[in-house]
Amino acid sequence: MKLEEKLLAKQARVGIIGMGYVGLPLAVAFAQEGYEVTGVDLSSEKVGMLNEGRSYISDVEDRDICNVLLSGRFVATTDFSAIQQFDALCICVPTPLSKQQEPNLTYIESVVAQLSVYLQKDTLVVLESTTYPGTTDERIADVLAEEGLLAGSDYYLCYSPERVDPGNQTYSIRNTPKVVGGTTPTCLKLGEILYSSICERVVPVSTTKAAEMSKLLENTFRSVNIAFINEVALMCDTLGINVWEVIQAASTKPFGFMPFYPGPGIGGHCIPLDPMYLSWKAKGENFFSRFIELSQDLNRNMPRYIIQKVVEVLNVQRKSINGSRILLLGMAYKPNVNDLRESPSLEIYELLKEKGAVLTVNDPVCDSMSDKQGNKVEIERTVNEAELSKYDCIVFLTSHSVYNVHAIADSGAAILDTRNAFAGLKAPNVLRIGDELTLEQDRLLVAL
Repeated sequence: MKLEEKLLAKQARVGIIGMGYVGLPLAVAFAQEGYEVTGVDLSSEKVGMLNEGRSYISDVEDRDICNVLLSGRFVATTDFSAIQQFDALCICVPTPLSKQQEPNLTYIESVVAQLSVYLQKDTLVVLESTTYPGTTDERIADVLAEEGLLAGSDYYLCYSPERVDPGNQTYSIRNTPKVVGGTTPTCLKLGEILYSSICERVVPVSTTKAAEMSKLLENTFRSVNIAFINEVALMCDTLGINVWEVIQAASTKPFGFMPFYPGPGIGGHCIPLDPMYLSWKAKGENFFSRFIELSQDLNRNMPRYIIQKVVEVLNVQRKSINGSRILLLGMAYKPNVNDLRESPSLEIYELLKEKGAVLTVNDPVCDSMSDKQGNKVEIERTVNEAELSKYDCIVFLTSHSVYNVHAIADSGAAILDTRNAFAGLKAPNVLRIGDELTLEQDRLLVAL
């Protein structure tokens, strides 16, 4: 059968390289639709868990893995030679930044090296990893061309940016439109057929560069707007205005306004990293994006602003950070998701530790984390409400739904709320970012 016929009949063997937050849900989705799927990952621990029917990602349940395993439509492996069995494969590997804030494409390059050895004729290859415009052409098509493999002729090549939003209960792979760009019209057609089987809507674009750029636009848009509202929060703090009230009032406008909210910083696999891919690529063409650089600077410095607010809370109690008992609530970068990647809570932890704070970290969905030196730090999973009053300051960093804000506020401990989670509570012991200490709060904290 030709590849198009195999895809339409769901008889194509699909490989997913990278079993992380993007690759694992994608693999399960294809297997649930009837494809024979193989997940490839370097981590023997992850592969072992998957083949035992255990998930390590909050969006994929154990029963999902067990069902596709029992159906015989899914298996995981560390063996990259499995590539030679695939009719279609999706590359879902990390694309981090270097210490110099430049793209690190090591994982993509490693996969391409394996493709040059094992890729079979007429295979569809799709890159999903977020990266700068031109990566698919330059780092895959051009490299494989040197090995005598021509995109659109010997194999088919597309770029389709992942749009995974961990913890989102409304939008999943199926009902989130899927952008696809192909190296040739035939490549694009095959990419559309592949993704149409698991996505309700596929959005074709003219080139792989356009698809790559669309992803960076999405996340740079969020980065710039989050930076702006973070700066507004700092401004309101200076002016003595409640930034949360201002946002709520502005949000009543039915057109021309979209609310964004301040916080302790930005985290996750996209927003802290993706804009810098675009900025780096633009610099290569002597175009310098002031918006991206400024936004990155503002967002990356929010953890330091949080430390200043902790200092403010402790100073009123005539205490210093050094030796103060501080509880950090929420280490994941977003609510109800066990994802610590680029979480601002980690930076806040390090800054407080450097200043001598006696820290306790709590997160109901994360077991442990690594500090800057690579040491394992245990994370408490439950909150002992009876013990909350012993802390000099509680810093509320992530709004996990299991946190009982009423009980936390009733503890009487000084609380710094970075997420507006205590809105509506008449709790003078709670200070929100963007707020100045009131006279009532000042008196209460002195009493503490």
